[in-house]
Amino acid sequence: MPTITIRTPELPVPRRRAVALHLTRWLTARGVQAGHVVVRFEPTEESTVFSGGMPVEALPHDGDGSGPRHASVTCCVGPDRDDAFRDGLARCVTEALGADARTPFCYLEFRPTSPSDVYLGAGEGLRRADGTDVGPTAPAAV
Repeated sequence: MPTITIRTPELPVPRRRAVALHLTRWLTARGVQAGHVVVRFEPTEESTVFSGGMPVEALPHDGDGSGPRHASVTCCVGPDRDDAFRDGLARCVTEALGADARTPFCYLEFRPTSPSDVYLGAGEGLRRADGTDVGPTAPAAV
């Protein structure tokens, strides 16, 4: 269950949808079920990301406005994914975001995550991403 968290200045909903769709298509072409692709957007406010002691907004930027001024991306993928997969996904993410040589700050991190370490709520049950049934979820606290 690849999970990609993208932190950038606020993106409009159509742009977020286009990015998520681009990533989903890339991953499904490599055997991932579309419903297993999770893309999370976390908007960053100005002066909340610093590089070298300076807010990234202060870094030189000669872009045309089509790509992000900055992006920090975390990709959680299975530990069995090789370098070629991670390299391809990194290229796909930057392409989907429109990040290029003119983007002053773009950080991508991969976190190998075993499916046995991912839990999913399924109705009244709980299961791990590796398919192990964990049983009913606890009732909500009152």
